[in-house]
Amino acid sequence: MSTRYSATRSEIAEALLGEPSYRVDQVWHGLYRELANPEELTTLPLNLRAQLADALPPALAVADERTADDGETVKWLFNLHDGAQVETVLMAYADRVTACLSSQAGCAMGCTFCATGQGGFARQLEVGEIVEQFVVAARAAKPRRLSNVVFMGMGEPLANFDRVWSAVHRLHDDLGLSARSITISTVGVIPGIDRLADADLPVNLAVSLHAANDVDRTALVPLNRRYPLTELRRALESYRAKTNRRLSFEWALIDGVNDTDQAAAELAAYARPLGAHVNLIPLNPTPGYLVRGSRPERVAEFVALLRELDVNATVRQTRGQDIDAACGQLAAPQAIALRGRGQSSAGAASS
Repeated sequence: MSTRYSATRSEIAEALLGEPSYRVDQVWHGLYRELANPEELTTLPLNLRAQLADALPPALAVADERTADDGETVKWLFNLHDGAQVETVLMAYADRVTACLSSQAGCAMGCTFCATGQGGFARQLEVGEIVEQFVVAARAAKPRRLSNVVFMGMGEPLANFDRVWSAVHRLHDDLGLSARSITISTVGVIPGIDRLADADLPVNLAVSLHAANDVDRTALVPLNRRYPLTELRRALESYRAKTNRRLSFEWALIDGVNDTDQAAAELAAYARPLGAHVNLIPLNPTPGYLVRGSRPERVAEFVALLRELDVNATVRQTRGQDIDAACGQLAAPQAIALRGRGQSSAGAASS
């Protein structure tokens, strides 16, 4: 059975068999432009709304919803049809509203400071499961418009490239989101970066770097064994040459690990030739990873060092930490159990 946002126009036509052809356009407009549930489609007769709701059930069921930052940050834990779980975060700022979407249930990348990586991999998300996360967030954001999407939630987006890219097209083509308002984050899946360089929409690419020498990066990001920094740099050089788009590097600042003067010099040497912007993220607390984020004064010193070395760097505002919605804290299956034991929950990325 197709779910609400996995259904194609032809599948919706099948669900409306015997109805005039214009009904398909009405339903499509209602789902993608009005962000309406089938039972809310007032252009349809009541009996047809009920028929459509049965034929196109939602893919996501809310298991938990939490708010922080005076309601400006919302996190949902969703149950999927097979018992898998994912988390999605909505963040409202003065100038934009951003949704952080998950692309997988769990993650196989195993990054040591990330709760999703600690929890392991369940499965790839389907197109409709990804798109519906956006719709839930966009409905919650009203009357403001959800203007930006970051694929920085649970999972490695480029390890689920085909479904993620189909979802990106739905966001762009049907939900009206600008391609330049969509950012895909990766820990360095080179085949996916190569495909993204040849893709037909100019989305943004962010690379979770976290260390700029192979020894330290492999300890933090095990995928570095397969795609070491030299190979990653070649892929990013090719990406830049093909797209002429700016790269971003994400760097979770960990006290005494990657916030040293030497780490800043290594990062600058790696980022500067690529013209990359560096997004610094003080590490958020994650169960099982005993180090701590850099002290605020060290964060300020580190960003100053990078700027002295001619690197464009900013510090990401931490949002939703008290509801485990900040970068590195999305955990899904573990989240409720950990809360029940009085611990901080954890997971993939997100702000």
